[in-house]
Amino acid sequence: NHTKINEFILVGFKSHPGSQLFLSVLFSTMYAVTVAGNVCMILIIRMDSKLHTPMYFFLENLSTLDICYSSVITPRATLIFSLDKRNISYNGCASQMFFFSLFGTTEAFFVAVMAYDRFTAICNPLLYQVIMNKRLCVFMVMASYLSGCINCTIQTGFTFSLSFCGPKEINHFFCDVAAVMHASCSDTLVNELVMLTVCGSIIVGTALVVFISYGYIIITIVQMPSAESRLKAFSTCSSHMITICLFFGTVFFMYAQPGATSSPDRSNTVSILYTIVIPMLNPFIYTLRNNEVKGSLKKQLKR
Repeated sequence: NHTKINEFILVGFKSHPGSQLFLSVLFSTMYAVTVAGNVCMILIIRMDSKLHTPMYFFLENLSTLDICYSSVITPRATLIFSLDKRNISYNGCASQMFFFSLFGTTEAFFVAVMAYDRFTAICNPLLYQVIMNKRLCVFMVMASYLSGCINCTIQTGFTFSLSFCGPKEINHFFCDVAAVMHASCSDTLVNELVMLTVCGSIIVGTALVVFISYGYIIITIVQMPSAESRLKAFSTCSSHMITICLFFGTVFFMYAQPGATSSPDRSNTVSILYTIVIPMLNPFIYTLRNNEVKGSLKKQLKR
């Protein structure tokens, strides 16, 4: 019989009881570093007028998004591992899935928008300020969030239209779409096809924007007359390229291939990368490989 349940139990990593304390310390430390690093990035950009450009406008919004993205997952995960509080209400699970999907999808669009920004800056430098005006930048950010909202509404709506009966265990440390589907006693074929189609379209679509943009960028850099110009142009893109590889590599591995929902244990491990590690690394990647940010940071520290 299909019965309405009031809560789920998140059992991810429960089979490794000796690692609970380690995971608790690891998750709480990485979350603290994530929040501190991204807040620091936001403050640096806001306090230095030289960084009030489209590139850093998007970077500031990416840092805000990373804080929200990590906050949806990590605090509850830390609670699970430290106090073994694995119960999550039905509505709480739906809310976590909604916001996780919202911020995750929005970040994919942000990565594409930032690639287009770098394409415009390097391939059309004389028209950069005209093309990437404040109105367009704000529109791109709002469009990214709107796209994320559409996707998370579809994913959450389809997933929680399923029937759930015993056992009510979710083999994950948060309410991921695939893991919740596996806990259902309904036929999930349609849901899996929807997830593969929608997520695959978003990942492939945003990845195409990135690859096309960087294709033109590489051609333009190679054709630059001086080695100094090529090095400067490449340095403005290298941080973003690292972020692209980390983000799309893990997300494609999880959501955009057939059978992506079939291995809960693999899903638990890989999920740590894109929910916790990447938001933590982003501010360091953009700081350590960006002379403008490093210069601004030194100036603020001297003050």
